[in-house]
This record gives sequence, structure tokens and C-alpha cells, in this order.
Amino acid sequence: MSSRASDLTKTPAGGAAGTGPDLPAAKFSGVRSSGMEQAERLQRALFAIADLANADLDLPEVYKALHAIVGSLMYAENFYIALYDAQRETLRFPYFVDVADTDVPLPEEEVPMRERQGSITWHLIKGGKPMRGTLDEIEAQLGESMVGFGPDCVDWMGVPLLRSGKVNGGLVVQSYTENARYTDLDQELLTYVAQHIQSALERRFVHEELERRVAERTDALRDANRMLQQQVLERQRGERLQAALFRIAELANSSESLEEFYAAVHRAVGGLLYARNFYIALLSDDGEQLVFPYSVDERDLKREPRKLGNGLTEYVLTTRTALLADRVGLEKLYASGAAQPIGTRSRSWLGVPLICSDRVVGVLAVQSHSEEHNFTPRDQDLLTFVSYHIANALERKRNAESLKQANAELEQRVVERTSELAAANRELRDNIAVRERMERQLKHETLHDALTGLPNRNFLLQRLTQALAGFARDPRRRFAVLFLDLDRFKVINDSVGHLVGDELLNQVGSRIAACLEPRDLVARLGGDEFAILLNDIEDAEDACALAQRVIDALNAPIRLGGKEVFSSTSIGIAMAASRYRKAEELLRDADVAMYRAKSEGRHRYALFDEHLHMEAMQLMELESDLRRAIARNEFVPFFQPVVRLSDRATIGYEALLRWQHPERGLLLPADFLAVAEDIGIAEQIDWQMFQSTFDVAGRLLRGTAGFVAINLSGRHFRTQTLDENLLALLQQRAIATESVRIEVTERMLIDNPPAAKRLLESLRVHGIGISLDDFGTGYSSLSYLHQYPVQTLKIDRSFVAGMGSEKSGSTAIVRAILALAGALGMQAIAEGVETESQHRLLTQLGCQFGQGFLYARPQPAATWIDKGR
Repeated sequence: MSSRASDLTKTPAGGAAGTGPDLPAAKFSGVRSSGMEQAERLQRALFAIADLANADLDLPEVYKALHAIVGSLMYAENFYIALYDAQRETLRFPYFVDVADTDVPLPEEEVPMRERQGSITWHLIKGGKPMRGTLDEIEAQLGESMVGFGPDCVDWMGVPLLRSGKVNGGLVVQSYTENARYTDLDQELLTYVAQHIQSALERRFVHEELERRVAERTDALRDANRMLQQQVLERQRGERLQAALFRIAELANSSESLEEFYAAVHRAVGGLLYARNFYIALLSDDGEQLVFPYSVDERDLKREPRKLGNGLTEYVLTTRTALLADRVGLEKLYASGAAQPIGTRSRSWLGVPLICSDRVVGVLAVQSHSEEHNFTPRDQDLLTFVSYHIANALERKRNAESLKQANAELEQRVVERTSELAAANRELRDNIAVRERMERQLKHETLHDALTGLPNRNFLLQRLTQALAGFARDPRRRFAVLFLDLDRFKVINDSVGHLVGDELLNQVGSRIAACLEPRDLVARLGGDEFAILLNDIEDAEDACALAQRVIDALNAPIRLGGKEVFSSTSIGIAMAASRYRKAEELLRDADVAMYRAKSEGRHRYALFDEHLHMEAMQLMELESDLRRAIARNEFVPFFQPVVRLSDRATIGYEALLRWQHPERGLLLPADFLAVAEDIGIAEQIDWQMFQSTFDVAGRLLRGTAGFVAINLSGRHFRTQTLDENLLALLQQRAIATESVRIEVTERMLIDNPPAAKRLLESLRVHGIGISLDDFGTGYSSLSYLHQYPVQTLKIDRSFVAGMGSEKSGSTAIVRAILALAGALGMQAIAEGVETESQHRLLTQLGCQFGQGFLYARPQPAATWIDKGR
């Protein structure tokens, strides 16, 4: 590719173009372009060369970049760099590009100058002067014939790379076509640029030499550190050995059992060498058997006693010497017949005899089943040294254990004889006491809370049932039920831990009990809920007064685990009345009153009255209606058009939830959605709404490029498979993803940012549009617009409604949102357009789309489908 017509595409932002001499711009005027253009190209080239000296590039990339720079100044399709080492008298071609020469030298290959003697490059290096022309012209200039290397070119030009007046390389360009010839201007340019290239390369070479020396110094320091670490390890081994010997000496005089002694010996050996597979073998008293009082092994989980045979353990016992062998050594030993494998074959095995009073009493052995761990002669010496101490300690321990066992057996026989007569009677009494205790315990556990020891729900319901029966017989025996729920208990529990939370519940139970008379009852219902049965009261004022005392008592700080914890409670009060037939009804109404207290600000009490009773009945009826509505598919989508403001043409629809109640008529989401969320069916309603929307979306959008928008709530982002479920629903209904938009609010995004981002990006990748609803009423953070794949901003209706008023500032806000959307390449849709003046103002501000009652009210899909027909 010819670079004659190319130019540098990037000019450095700053810096000098090197330290070479100034080249007057007038020398290049009128050759191939104007002087100004040629000077600018040269300046950009020098800037680029200067930048390469400090660029974070490898040398091959630097050479390639230099090639491109030279190519921006002249024809340089065939270009190479030669570097000359005067001390070694060698030549190297770190960069070589030629369209005709297939014999490309390796970049790191050093060629002795004598092998290139007489070549054109050799003359350039030795002559130290620029050369240009055909091969015949250059031979005429030299006055002698040249040795040819590579194909003959049509035109050749080379300039030396000079450092302090000495040649250390050269730059060469050559042409194989008559259309590309080099001129005096090209030679002057290449000579001038070569000085800067030489400076840049020299800086690069110095930098690389510095890095090489730093690496060598780093390696030297690493070796010194390794030696120091080795010395530290040696010292640590010595300290561990000394500690192990001290521990073994202590074990011999300790009161631990033999089993504990063996385990302690294992731990001591494990601190010195690899001992995951470890056993102690001892000769029986008659010398006929091997017993294994202690064995830990990854493969052979249990070692049974055996008669003396021909195993590795017996080999060590017989030879009275240590045995260290790897897999190959073990196989040779087995092949020789000196020993036979017993159990799993080891990769490496080390055993030493336990010698006490010049008598072999057993074997201490470790083995490895993996290639990672192989024992060494050092390990053998270490284990042999330790084994003498272990053998002596073991002998003393066994003697002490034998004496201890003899004394214990004697004492045991005395105890057995003494206790035989009383055993039967004691057993009988114990059995009776255990049964009575179990019955009391079971009864207590059935009626009491395990954490606080207070009566539980069952106990409370029993007492409530009794109180109701007494009230039915004598209405003067009035009573009340107080339902308590601790405020913000979950925050306390999560912040200071469940143990502190449990202690808090105990303290709360105690404080409530302290406020009561002996005839009253406090029970824990579960979690942070308590209930009080208040007996023999005059009227509701007595109950309210007690409720206030409890609130005040719990308002005082509680000290737990060195911290002061503050708690409060909300209390609901239900008075005994003739309408109650069951204890559960009283408790239910007290619970309803408690929620009223919470809704009014917490840290207070509320009395259940007829109004609350009616609300509770209505709420129960609404809950039942909602569940039936799902089964009956009573939730329907209404569609409100989104229009283009210029001609009021419909470009899409937003699907809005409505409930076609069989008795109350058409209900808006505000009438029922909060209750649906409380009872956990809101998400079912949403998916029923989505299905109904997509059932009619095809007919609604037939023949248009419009869209249907659905609203997602924050609860949907708790479902990890939201994107998969939504895409599957669209596929079932044969709805193109490009014709669907989902609308979310800023609050939904901040509830669970990672999940929201993943789900929205997944939906956007599949073609579904994303709209940010009610924009401007939340945080309005620009990070959301940058972080999430939002395409459309929906201007909140509150701003549209305030447009035209000088005091509200809504017009300025709408203008700012439109400018923001335009800058980010997003659509903007104004919501709640209801008047012609709002329409005109939005149009004047440049808003293109809107929706509202001015254009159309939400209607069933059939209305818009019929209108389209």
C-alpha cells in the first residue's frame, strides 16, 4: 500500500518535536503541496515521534508507528530500519517491510558486517552519508560495484542514524515502481526526520536497559530473600522440634489417658513433618502380635491387630532400623521378598523403631498417598531423633496407666458391691421422678414461650376463653385485651444481633409484667408481639391508662451487652363485648387496633371501635373479592394513547390496570392495589394484566409501527427470572419485542440496583424499550440515565399541570428535561396534558410526544380497535 497520499491522522496535544536543528519551511514549498501544508505535516510527524519516545508501547509497535510516520511524508511502502553495533561489528534489522523481498531477516538476528560487506546497506553504514537513486546511480556515486541482497529496486534512498557524529544505524525506503521516485526534498525530509527518530530510539533503548537492570536487581534481591527465608525456616524447624520434645516430656507426666497421649504425640509429630497418615504399632506382651492403639489414615480407616507377618512394620521391628522408601523403593523391597504390602500401597513410607531399654517395643510410621508429599532423609533423621523421646515417654505412660487401671478396677468392684442393693430402688424412684418431670415440662412447654418463659398463645387463648365465659355469665366482669408490637425491633435485631435481640425480648417481657396486677396476664405471641389480658376493669380508661404505663416503661433505655438500646411499642386495645364468641376474635380486633396505632405514628395506643370494626370487615371483604377477582379474570387493561403533538396522531398506548368489580363497578388501582400488596397477590394481578394486554396488543397495533407500554413495580425486580418470563409470554403471544415498552420509576431502581440493572439490560438486549416514568419527582439523578438503558423520559404530570404559572417554575423544569433528553438522544413524553394551553406550551418548548385527557381518556382495547377499523 502506497503511503504517498497518506497523512498523520492525529497531532499530539503538546510537547516538543525533538531537539534536532530547525528545518526551514521554505525548503519544502512548492514541491508536492504548499509550504504551509508540508510544514504542518512535518510538524505533526515530529510531534508523533516525540510522543513515541514516551509511549507505553512495545518496540515492534514503535517501529510500526515510525513506519507510518515516514509513510505520511513520502512513499514508504518498502521500509526497513538497520541498527549497527560498532563494538561487535554486527548489523541487525529490527523492522523490515518489503513487498518484493521474501527473505525477511529476523528482528533479533545479529548479522556480522563482513557477511554484508559490499551491500548497499553496508555502504550506507560505513559511509555515514545519505544515498539515493537507482542501483546503477549509487554504484556510480560510490565508484565501485555493490554486492546484491534481495530483489533489485527501481529507486532506493537511505539515511544514516547518527549519535554524537557516529553511525549506529540507518533508515531505508525503496520503490519497485516507476511511479514512485524519491526527490531531493524526500532525502532532506528523511535525513531530518532520522535525527528525531534516532533520539526517540535512543531514549527507548536507555529505558529498556534501565528496566533490564532493575529486573536483574530484583532477581538478586529475591534470591537473597529466599536464602533469608530458608534460614528463618531452619530456625523455626529447630524451635518446633524443641517445643515438640518439651511437649512429649510433659505428656509422660500428665494425667491424660493413653488415647489422649497418642493423639497429642500425633499432633507433636505433625508439627514437624507431614503426618496426615500416622500410626503407632506396639508389640503385644507375648511378642506374638502387633496392635495398633492409634491410627489415622486417609485410606485405611481402621487397623486391626494381627499376628506378626512380613509387612513393612515387621521389617522395621526385625531390622531395628528406620525405613524410608518411595514408590520405586517399596516395589523393589516387595520384589525382593523382604516385605509384603499390607493395606493400601503408599507413595512414600517412613517408619522408625520405638526402642526402650535397648528393646524394640513398637514402630512409629507416617506415609503419603499422593505425589505432593514425599519424605526425605531429613524427615527420617528428625523422626528417629523424636522416636527415642516418644518411646521413653510411652513406657512411663503405659506403666502409670497400668497402675491407674489397677486402682480403678479395685475401686470399681467396691462401688459395685456397695451400690447393688440400692440400685433397684433408686432406679424406680428415678423413673417415677423422670416421668413426672417430663409431664410437667411438656405441659409447661405447651403453654409457655421457650425464650421468655412467659405464657404463649395457647395459654392466652385458654384464659381468654375463660374470661369470655365469665363475662357472658356476668357482664360486670369486664376485661380487655391489649396487643403489643415492638417498633423497629427488626432494625435492632439486625444491627446488634439475634442474641441481643433475644435478651431485649426477655427484658421487654419483664417490664410489661412489672406493670400488671397479679390477676392480669402477659403472653408472648411470637416474634416481637405480646398480649395482655387485663381482668376486672371498670371501663376503657383503665385499659388506656395501663397501655400508657407500658409505653412509658418500654420507652426507658435498656442496657444490653454494654450498650443502651431504646425500644418503643404500639398497642391495640379491644374491650370485651357481647358480640365476641371466640377468643381469637378479641385477639384479632386488638391486632387491628394495634395496626391503627402504628399507622398513626407508632409509640402510642389505639382503641378498637365500631369504625375500626367496619374497616376491618370491609378489608376482609376486599381481600376476599381480590382473591376471587384473580380466579374470575376481573382485572382488565385500559389503554391511553400516546400521541405526536404536531398532528396528534397516535404512536402507541400505555396499558393501565382497572378492576371490573361485579358490584362496585370499575375501580382504579388506588382503590385496591395497596391491599393486594399486603396480602401478597399484587404480582399475580400484574401478570394477569400483562397476559390480557399482550392478548390484544397484536390487534391494537395492527398495521402500525406503534408500541404498547406496561408498568413494572419494584416487587418484580425481586424475581431473578423476570426477563425470561416476560420474553416467554411475548413469544407465546407472537408479539414483537420492539413493539413493547416497560415503564419503571426511579424509586424502583434504587431498591435493588444490581438486580434492576441486570434485568433491564437483558430486556433491552432483546429489543424491549425502557421508559423512566414520573421523571423529575424522584432523585432525578443523572447517574440513572447513564447507568441504566433508558430510552424515554416521561415528564411527570405535576410539572405539566403547573406550566404557564410564573411562580411554579414548572415551565423551566420541563424545558430542562426536554434539553436533557435531547442531549442524551432520548424521547420525552409529557404526561397529564389536559388543556390546549398546555399543548401549545409543550409544542413551543419542542416536546414531540404527550398523553393525557386532552387527547383521550383510557379506554378498553375494543374501543381503539373499532376506531382503527
